[in-house]
Amino acid sequence: MSKLKLTDIHKSFGPTVALDGVSFDVRAGEVHALIGENGAGKSTLMNLIAGALQPDKGEMLIDEKKYSPASTLEARLNGVALIHQELSLCSHLTVAENILMGLEPARAGWIDRDQMARRTSEVLQTFHHADIKPDTRVGNLSVAARQIVEISRALAARARIILMDEPTSSLQREDVVQLFSLIRRLSSEGIAVVYISHFLEEVRQIADRFTVLRDGRSVATGEISTISDDELIAKMVGRTQKTLFPVRIRPAPDSDVALEVSNLSSPPLLKNASFELRRGEILGIAGLMGSGRTPLLRAIFGLQRSETGTVVVKNKSRGGGHNSPAVRLIQGLGYLSEDRKGEGLTLNLSVADNTTQTKFSTCSRWGWINLAKQQKQTKRLIEVLKIKARGAQQPVQSLSGGNQQKVALARLVHQDADILLLDEPTRGIDIGSKAQVYETIAECAAQQKAVVIVSSYLPELFGMCDRLAVMSRGKLSTVKPIEEWTPESVLQTAIGSEEK
Repeated sequence: MSKLKLTDIHKSFGPTVALDGVSFDVRAGEVHALIGENGAGKSTLMNLIAGALQPDKGEMLIDEKKYSPASTLEARLNGVALIHQELSLCSHLTVAENILMGLEPARAGWIDRDQMARRTSEVLQTFHHADIKPDTRVGNLSVAARQIVEISRALAARARIILMDEPTSSLQREDVVQLFSLIRRLSSEGIAVVYISHFLEEVRQIADRFTVLRDGRSVATGEISTISDDELIAKMVGRTQKTLFPVRIRPAPDSDVALEVSNLSSPPLLKNASFELRRGEILGIAGLMGSGRTPLLRAIFGLQRSETGTVVVKNKSRGGGHNSPAVRLIQGLGYLSEDRKGEGLTLNLSVADNTTQTKFSTCSRWGWINLAKQQKQTKRLIEVLKIKARGAQQPVQSLSGGNQQKVALARLVHQDADILLLDEPTRGIDIGSKAQVYETIAECAAQQKAVVIVSSYLPELFGMCDRLAVMSRGKLSTVKPIEEWTPESVLQTAIGSEEK
């Protein structure tokens, strides 16, 4: 018997059709993978089930009883909990207040803070993070820690149906293992889990069945063990995927140095990093979250003050702690943040404003923006990166997470930066779109631009990079050609257990 069943679900936003006849069912104790490209309708469908939106047409059933929640609270009372891809936490509240929001224990009309702390600690025991305490303000936590708080909120609701939208997008390896162990325990207790992920190896590891969405329609469903990755990708994108990573010509070892970083530190996370980056090269930086990878890029770009070390850009020596992002932009650096929602994009502005904001000079005159020229330039970028948007003037906040990520990358392409600092460039992007992003990065390298990629996804680093270094406990390893690394040696170096 189906725990949750959806039949012929439709949802439109004005002229945009998000869902155009989706049907699927989830059984009790089952992990059901929902797979599809960005903009296929996955997040919209999750929001419908979670009560944040109402369908225009179709029927939803829970335990064969009609289910049509008017709000997220009503959905939670019906045993449905949603773990969002884009974190929906209140940063000014504590961990306990976020996890138990709407479920606060009370005594004589007053919130029982002691009981809140106990219940929160019980839920958090699943994830062993010393920095996450019930009374910690969520705004002070890392992105990975916030993801764990989001997951814990669903657990605290004691849901019968848990919807997970990219739950591992900000988690490191140890937390992913713990999450998968938790999912298996929940399914053994009869809880139904709908799992969205762009990592097919993740889906195969945790899911029982799958449903593929394409252009707002459910186009395939079945047992995950009966279908190959190539077949899944073909159903997702409507065509066969020849290769994920583009073929590149390795840059000459004596190419000009575009960026030189020497003994750079920015406490507490970044302790020491040195490397040279050459024109036409893609340099990868691996490492666990919290190892100092992101502070390294931020210190280079001037977003984070460095304590020691130097950064040399185009043979112009600059003290690491004395450059602002504005200076770095002038020097030809471009930065892609891992936190697209918090600082990577201006969500209430249009696609056009976001893609051109670091180089308005290409579409302005005497301080005034030429809107026709701006729109023309943006339309070209939308076509190049295959961004699913109604047009250049659509607000970025109305796009799917993956398409927002592509807008952030389009900004760097428009900026025509000589040195690209990319922090998790394909986070939240589907497999079909990843190939396009990789092609864009490869084209930048072919134009003799220098690229640094920070990534948690090892196949991405091995498929794209010429050389690689690993960050461990704030220190960057020696940079070596990619063929001198293996996934095992990268992990050993990252956890500090490399054999001498």
